[in-house]
Amino acid sequence: MEKIRVMFDKQGNTLDVWFEEPREAICEETGNGVILKKDFKTGKVIGFEKLNILSNLKEQKDLPVEVIMS
Repeated sequence: MEKIRVMFDKQGNTLDVWFEEPREAICEETGNGVILKKDFKTGKVIGFEKLNILSNLKEQKDLPVEVIMS
């Protein structure tokens, strides 16, 4: 499994998560400010983007992300 890449853009107020190497993708809005990113050829989900991430985190100083390694 490749590394999962998580990118927070404070200025753009977005959280980008990639399950594979970031690249151009087909984007599909699913609602609630979530955009799926799919491979052009296979349609496989390779990442997602969450819009307006800080609107839900107004009182928090850190992003609520937990990494569990097993």
